[in-house]
Amino acid sequence: MTLLAWVIFIAAAILEVGGDAVIRRGLRGGIVWFVILGFVTLGCYGVVVNTVKWDFSRLLGVYVAVFAVVSVLTGRFIFRESIPPTTWVGLAIIVVGGAVIQAGHG
Repeated sequence: MTLLAWVIFIAAAILEVGGDAVIRRGLRGGIVWFVILGFVTLGCYGVVVNTVKWDFSRLLGVYVAVFAVVSVLTGRFIFRESIPPTTWVGLAIIVVGGAVIQAGHG
């Protein structure tokens, strides 16, 4: 995978996680404009992730692994959540799955 693809996937994951976090805050706090901002952010994620010119199944299969890593790290370091060992094991399985998908496409 190229450096550009990594940068795009990380940017897309940050947009997706960020958009969801903003919507979550808006819904829990009754702040409508946060929900709208979250929708816009999620729309930007969709544009960014699809700039990688891969087959859709490969694109999303590999991206899911990047998204999972960013999601768990965001929960741990931004929201200060305690991540149970089973989540780390599950995350490792997802990352291995993404690597298998990537390896299958040379």
